[in-house]
Amino acid sequence: MVSGFGGLPGGVAVSRLRVYDWPGADGLRGGTPHLHLTCSEGYVVTGGRGAVQTLTSAGYQVAPLGPGTVAWFTPGTVHRLVNDDDLRITVLMQNSGLPEAGDAVLTLPPEYLTDSATYAAATVIPAGAPREEQARFVRARRDLALEGYRALREASDGPAALAAFHRAAAALVEPRLAEWRERWLGGALAAARATGEQLGRLSAGDASHLAEAAVRAEEPAAREKFGMCGWLDTYAVQ
Repeated sequence: MVSGFGGLPGGVAVSRLRVYDWPGADGLRGGTPHLHLTCSEGYVVTGGRGAVQTLTSAGYQVAPLGPGTVAWFTPGTVHRLVNDDDLRITVLMQNSGLPEAGDAVLTLPPEYLTDSATYAAATVIPAGAPREEQARFVRARRDLALEGYRALREASDGPAALAAFHRAAAALVEPRLAEWRERWLGGALAAARATGEQLGRLSAGDASHLAEAAVRAEEPAAREKFGMCGWLDTYAVQ
């Protein structure tokens, strides 16, 4: 059997999210608008109420979120979580959690997207800073991303403005693509290959891989981390 993959089913990752309750300039409370370039992301709402605003080349949409709602979106979807009442979500992330490991670009104004150093200065949380200072930084970057997001939504040449943002985002992440490919090879692709080999064995009457069954259980490796959309509980398993 293909070995070396012990992650969650299908090569996904999971985190628990408590969406920020900080109000933005438009009076709505919530997270930082951003997109992913190679990953789909899914939400399973476990408590509270709110919405996810999305912006694609097809236009702007709002999907209400309440307990039991399942919502997901594909790469290129600009998304912003809005917290109406203690919104809590279990987040499913493609490619072994790559969305929280680099596959995200915030909708900052264009002048912050010109190069990786400028972008990092506005987005990377200061390491070792007191938690209160980190919170101020995270809120400031959220507000900055809301400025760029509002400009994208209100642009008279909407699809062209969004395409320009897509190009800038792709240029920013290009240096990390080799690292992302390795995560995909060892995660989602390895999981798919394992299934293919298992199907082949079963077709040949060989069920020996069932003797290798294993069970794992994990507690969060980190709690209440500052994420893009809210406070995160994350897991080491990928």
